[in-house]
Formats: sequence, structure tokens, C-alpha cells
Amino acid sequence: MIVEVPVRGYFDENCYFYIDDETKHGFLIDPGAEPKKLLKLISDKGWNIEKILLTHGHFDHTGALNEIRGVLGIPVIAHINSDQYLLNDYMNLSAQCGSSITIEGVQYASDGDILALGANPDFKLRVIYTPGHTTDSITLYSETDHVAFVGDTIFRGCIGNYKYPGGNLRDLQDSIIDKIFTLPDETMLLSGHSDKTTVGIEKQRYRL
Repeated sequence: MIVEVPVRGYFDENCYFYIDDETKHGFLIDPGAEPKKLLKLISDKGWNIEKILLTHGHFDHTGALNEIRGVLGIPVIAHINSDQYLLNDYMNLSAQCGSSITIEGVQYASDGDILALGANPDFKLRVIYTPGHTTDSITLYSETDHVAFVGDTIFRGCIGNYKYPGGNLRDLQDSIIDKIFTLPDETMLLSGHSDKTTVGIEKQRYRL
């Protein structure tokens, strides 16, 4: 089960729950704001969130993380390059937006790693390194459910922003063409700031 929860902070952002229907255990992806709203939903649904997963370290994807982690006592997983953003409020953009949000003590994942539930090891996401928007951007892909959580790498109808600190247009284009567009056409793309789309639809926009 995938539950999209729009949250409103400095920016509006799409947060996602990826939940195993059988065990009610799951992952929380990119909790950008409104921690109380997210915690209430977890409680109301009776979910057991095992890990918080980050597609990248910008503050609009991490703003609710510290409070939620403090309540639930669960690990946070991010790319091995993530400290460049999580520990630096200029790099993660929070300083430019009037606050200082930093995240310490995360666990690291690399390209190709499998993130599986303890309650059901068959319920899993594969880490695909997709830099360009940031140097720590990853896509979280489920081959079983034909879904990819792409963060801000690609949106419905456009590519991500590559002009923030650490961004790079060539890397972003390579990530989209060589990594995301090599997934099956039916793969649903769920991003941080747009409606859902599919690999096939976006390849048509690129005329691939």
C-alpha cells in the first residue's frame, strides 16, 4: 500500500508511506513537514514504521524527521553522500529560508542496496543512485509494485532543479536517461512536488 500525504512547510511537499498490507509494517519516505499530522496518521492506522527513508537531504524533505524519530525511535536511511546536506543548513537550503534544520546520526545506503522490512523481508526497495538535483539523490524502487520514489529528480512533465548547491544538469540528465528511463514503462514515478506519472509517459515527453 502506498499512501501519499501532502505536507505544508516552507514548501509544499509529498511525503509517502510505503506499507506492507500483510504486516502493517512499512517505511516513511521524505517527511518534510507537519510531524504531528504524520504521527497521528501512523497511530490512527496502526502502522509500525520501521525506518525513515530519504531521497535526498534538502530540508523540505526532512523538516519533520527529528520530531518523528524522537517519538518512534527508528533509524533514518540516506545516501552515503547525505551528510554534505543533512549537517549543513546552507547546502540543505534551510538557512536561505529562514531556519536552520540539521539531521545527525543517519545510517547510510549505497547504489544497489536493498532496504527490506524486518517483519517481511520480501517487502523491499532497491536504492538507485540518481545524482543531479543533489549529490546525494537516490530513487527507491520496488520491482514488485512497479513504483519508484524519485524525490526531486524528475517530476510530471519536467526534470528536477539542478541549480541548487551541488546540482548538476549533466548528472541529472544521465540519472534520468540511464537509471530511471531504463525501468519498465509501467513504473509509477512518485515525486516530491508533482502529481504521479510513469516512466513510459515521461519517455514520450523526451521522445525516447
